[in-house]
Amino acid sequence: MGGHFRRRARQLMTSSGRRILVGQGLRWLERRVTPDLNDYFSRPEDLVDATELSLRHPETPPPSDRPLRVGFVTSPMGPGSGGHTTMMRMVEGLEKAGHECTLILYDPFDTDLEERTRIIREGWPQVSARVVKLNGPIVGYDAVVATAWQTAHALARWSADAPMQRFYFIQDYEPYFYPMGAASSLAEQTYAFGFHLLALGEMVQATLRDVAGQNSQLIPFGCDLTTYVDEEKGSRNGVVYYSMPTVPRRGFLIAREALRIFHDLQPDQEIHVYGNGQPGDFSVPVTWHGRVTPSELNVLYNQTVAGLALSFTNISLVPEEMLAGGCVPVCNDHPYSRLVLTDPSVVWSAPSSGALARTLSEVVQRQKEPLTRHEVHRPDTLRSWQISTDVFVATLERIVYQGSPEAR
Repeated sequence: MGGHFRRRARQLMTSSGRRILVGQGLRWLERRVTPDLNDYFSRPEDLVDATELSLRHPETPPPSDRPLRVGFVTSPMGPGSGGHTTMMRMVEGLEKAGHECTLILYDPFDTDLEERTRIIREGWPQVSARVVKLNGPIVGYDAVVATAWQTAHALARWSADAPMQRFYFIQDYEPYFYPMGAASSLAEQTYAFGFHLLALGEMVQATLRDVAGQNSQLIPFGCDLTTYVDEEKGSRNGVVYYSMPTVPRRGFLIAREALRIFHDLQPDQEIHVYGNGQPGDFSVPVTWHGRVTPSELNVLYNQTVAGLALSFTNISLVPEEMLAGGCVPVCNDHPYSRLVLTDPSVVWSAPSSGALARTLSEVVQRQKEPLTRHEVHRPDTLRSWQISTDVFVATLERIVYQGSPEAR
């Protein structure tokens, strides 16, 4: 029945806006008519069993003087997506090293390729990779990189008979995205597929080791040190928060209550909010910025004292960007998080609303007192994304050109 609705909808589509609207309606309808894995952005026929998986890798490596053909299996990206931007930095690094890259879109909802390609070209103009849909066997590559658990299943399913090196660029420990059940188990199984695991940051690497029992290659976390700069232009006031109500790992409910308590403690401090959601999501006065560009975000970080930066499955890009802009990040504490954020300017708090609010208030209060003012300058601990991409490219080249077997 889902296929019938889609065929009918395609007959009605005459503009990109209408395509998007109809696609959203179809997704809503299909979740009710054909309940399967739509909510998890995966197709049942693409799933594999790690215990029965047998993958081919090349008998001989490619010559080291030939550029590599590298594919990235990815969900269709939207404007401003942080995870996709990090992935595209790696694609850009490979292209600068002379390799040929292809973005292989894994899209269970079969959205329009032309529209998706336009979004990619406008959002990441520095990347020239070919864009194709995953609609059959994945062949003709020296290496292919999965970028999320759904794409890892799809890569294993559709490349099993092709000799290639398979990588898995892991930006979060994705089993934690879901309650204990099918989705969390399917995500966890991907770490045992035998791909070369590339962990973004020490937090993901430690979780893979201690929870999943898997070793991985560390790709160091980076920061855009060109865009985010402490301009030291004057006094600061208020706090800033990145709002993501629909992403559980961002802790929105905890953050919203923390900002309410903070307002009671520091009513003269302006609360700036950017991201997704609406101003009405908050029960206290906020200055709502909505979606902002990186340069606009740097302005916010340069005028505020502190920022609330919550993330529960990996450190997000936010706290390091705050640090670079001279804003004190207040983060939910976790031993693995401290492996990534080692700068003493980071302020850690128990992940409760009251504790976070009091910690924000203390940071702001210190700013008010000249003798104990909490100064933040660009820390030596921040690493540019160039370091990250260099490690990524060197790791992939070493494994592919030396012919390393799949990692079991």
